Amino acid sequence: MKQPVTIKNDQINGKFTMSQARPEDTEAIMALLLEIAEWLRSKGSSQWKGLLEGYDSHDTANAIQRGDVFICKFEEDVAGSVMLIQKPSDWDCNLWGSKAHREDQAIYLHRLAVKRKYANTGLGKAILQWCDSGIRFEGKTVVRLDCIASSLQLNNFYSHNGYFYMGEKDGFSIYEKSIALNE
Repeated sequence: MKQPVTIKNDQINGKFTMSQARPEDTEAIMALLLEIAEWLRSKGSSQWKGLLEGYDSHDTANAIQRGDVFICKFEEDVAGSVMLIQKPSDWDCNLWGSKAHREDQAIYLHRLAVKRKYANTGLGKAILQWCDSGIRFEGKTVVRLDCIASSLQLNNFYSHNGYFYMGEKDGFSIYEKSIALNE
């Protein structure tokens, strides 16, 4: 059963707001994800290439319907988004093995995205920090994520933001960070 979500702080850096994405945000969020996928491809990366081929491995539209996607806005402009899943997906179960089970105490973070015009402003870091301090999921004490192991930049980003490297599987680094239940 899905646990209640409490947004403790909807502000980031005093000018951005965070909220649970609504179905009417789907088009804007998909446009953001495609923008990032195009940018990654322009840098020679194959990350998120499925989006460019019409395949969304995280089924973003349904994730929005389920309440698993959060949107960051500057006024009415979509500046970023992140997916926070309460029950591990098949992907998560494969990477985390026996640590991931349907009733565990982890939130699984996917698709942290920042619109290119807000890149290099610290917004990605701020959204990541919001994921472990600005929102609460009842009974959840850990945030888990994965990133491509060959990206030194991504691995440094997560480790410098308090996430602990837990190993590598299938070419992906896995990280987790403990969060307090009652802050």
